[in-house]
Amino acid sequence: MTRTHRQNRITDVIAILLALGLGLLFAAERVSNGREGPAAVFALCLVLSVVGCVALWWRRDHPVRVALLLLPLTTLIEYVGGASIVILFTVAVHRPWRTTMAIAAAYLAGTVPYALLWPDPDLAAAGADVPGQIVFNVLLGFVLTSPFIAWGQVIRARREVVASLRDRAERAEAEATLRADQIRSREREHIAREMHDVLAHRITLLSLHAGALEVRPDMAAEQIAATAGIIRSSAHQALEDLREILGVLRPGQDSTVRPQQGIGDIATLAAEATAAGARVELDDRVPVPADAPPSTSRTAYRIVQEGLTNARKHAPGTCARVLLDLPTDGELRVSISNPLGDAGAAPAVPGSRSGLVGLTERVQLTGGRIDYGARRGPDGGIDFRLEARLPWPT
Repeated sequence: MTRTHRQNRITDVIAILLALGLGLLFAAERVSNGREGPAAVFALCLVLSVVGCVALWWRRDHPVRVALLLLPLTTLIEYVGGASIVILFTVAVHRPWRTTMAIAAAYLAGTVPYALLWPDPDLAAAGADVPGQIVFNVLLGFVLTSPFIAWGQVIRARREVVASLRDRAERAEAEATLRADQIRSREREHIAREMHDVLAHRITLLSLHAGALEVRPDMAAEQIAATAGIIRSSAHQALEDLREILGVLRPGQDSTVRPQQGIGDIATLAAEATAAGARVELDDRVPVPADAPPSTSRTAYRIVQEGLTNARKHAPGTCARVLLDLPTDGELRVSISNPLGDAGAAPAVPGSRSGLVGLTERVQLTGGRIDYGARRGPDGGIDFRLEARLPWPT
């Protein structure tokens, strides 16, 4: 049993005791004035009054029913006057305004038969006839019950406001949870793109070096050792990249994230590809890479990384030409082109076919443009060209 429920039941007991006490005062006053009537009728009235007061125990769950149960008693005896006030207050708290007014009007109408059955001798002695006593009882009932009905309506309005605020808070919390889920989903997609960009580059290097060992079994021991060392270094770097990316998925872990690569690291990227046996021509016309906006710098690096990775996958042995240029139009131009490989040959390393899709999204998020596909090269052949233009504020 919760504390609130206990408090409600204690309040119900107090209300019943107060209603019984008020009824006993009315009965004592009638006895002192010698107006109790026949003993059997007086006893029946007391029993009905006790039943009416005890019925208040169910006033919270069935306020209208309890009010209708007490209504006939109020037309016969005044001993349930306290119970009537309590039930009118309860109806005002738990039921709409129209229902409350209808019940209150019925109770005021119930004073009419009471005035006819039990005329007040004091009012009669003062010269009030029966219609006058009826009017007096209606006005007295209105004065006694109106404050409690108004109090109940105020409590009902306050509870509705609190319930509305609670509902708004719950909806706001649900919306915040939904936004958090959406943010986590976008972050997972971002991590997936990072894993593709980073690991695909490393794994293609591993594949090229391992392929060199496979097709050149007559290599000198020094060359084999050097190639094995490059494979080991590339595998170590791939593991480090994977550990760094997945570190953000472990809540509470204080992982040190290395600085993101940018335009200044593209030369190192080209050198790694050349060391792996790929042919790369880098034409860097950007004067000061350090001045590049961070998002533009990272995106340019990923574009070159993706372009070199695709060239090694789908056109091994061809020359990949990389151009970085910064014209006066305020946009960085990044272009990677290579001759098309054999259309019928399988790629050296299987691809997910999602790299260019993710790269397009990345470029668009930075406010740039990207284009890729087969184009005619300067020598008249067909090249695959990946070209993007990224914003570079001046």
